[in-house]
Amino acid sequence: MKKNATNASRTYAVVGSDESEVKRTAAELAATLTPPDAGDFGLEIIDGCGDNAEQSAGRVRSAIEALQTLPFFGGKLVWLKNANCLGDTAIGRSVSVQAALEELGDTLESGLAPDVTFLVSATEVDKRRSFYKALSKRAELQVIDKLDASRSGWEEEATEVVRARATRRGLLFQEEALDLFVLLTGGDTRQIENELEKIDLYVGAERRVTADEVRMLVPLSRAGVIFELGNALAACDLDRALSLVRGLLDQGETAIGILLVAILPTVRNLLLAKELMERHKLARPSAPFSFISALNRLPASATEHLPRKKDGSLNAYPLGIAAMSAHRFSTAQLVAGMEACLAANLQLVSSQRDHELILTEIVVKLLACG
Repeated sequence: MKKNATNASRTYAVVGSDESEVKRTAAELAATLTPPDAGDFGLEIIDGCGDNAEQSAGRVRSAIEALQTLPFFGGKLVWLKNANCLGDTAIGRSVSVQAALEELGDTLESGLAPDVTFLVSATEVDKRRSFYKALSKRAELQVIDKLDASRSGWEEEATEVVRARATRRGLLFQEEALDLFVLLTGGDTRQIENELEKIDLYVGAERRVTADEVRMLVPLSRAGVIFELGNALAACDLDRALSLVRGLLDQGETAIGILLVAILPTVRNLLLAKELMERHKLARPSAPFSFISALNRLPASATEHLPRKKDGSLNAYPLGIAAMSAHRFSTAQLVAGMEACLAANLQLVSSQRDHELILTEIVVKLLACG
């Protein structure tokens, strides 16, 4: 979430791709900004979701008229709600809408009456447009975008979101339960809130949340199955690993996809974590973040080979998870596992062997735990 702290003009904006969070935040902000003593005249809501360009332009001009109309008692808030004319869409690009937004920008630039406040909320925003640039300069702006679960390192940000919301509810997640919950909900704030409410009702006065309770209550999505397969491999749980492989194949996942998305990354992270722990005498962590802290204290030469995020920082969270289980494997065993992944990859793309059998062999070979 990004926030611009300037508020000289009493103009506020809540925008971003996370629809449920934008709507929730805007509603809470509107309740705060509405003058308490103005009664029914303290809040004027203009529905900003027009069916076409002309209707949307009309809604923007209605907001301008409301801003220019002085309140009867004790001030007022004008809320242009759920505006769908700020994005890079046919409506947003239309001449009539752009003209109306330019008029709104001029109105804000000239300044509002001392007892008038303006709030705009939208889930589709073209940040290249002049109106958005004007908002970023003149308004207290909150940008709330969805977490991108395809981007490396998203788990850390999602973990903090879940932890903060769970704390507000008084829920205490075990570390394994928290990691599992993050992966199952995939950073979707609406699902996070729905599943936390479900868990809140289930645990009652106990308030502690276990991994078994998360598995029982939170639906197992594709991402969750892949995460659980990695967990089963790291835990040397052969029966569960084979069951999850079979389940993914039954859901239509390809064997090569299962290998490259779930099995290979798990083996690679276990091997990297094992090597780091042995070479630098790092203790087995009880939670991923303690291992991340240990990595951050190592010299750059010791971590230059590790996977990186797009911004160049270490993608350390998966390594932290792996470090919690690396003690179950020997380095030679993990090296053999990487070689088995390579052999399986070649077989999957060049032979006619049964794909489930190939994956079964690699899982059995990896989990020959002593």
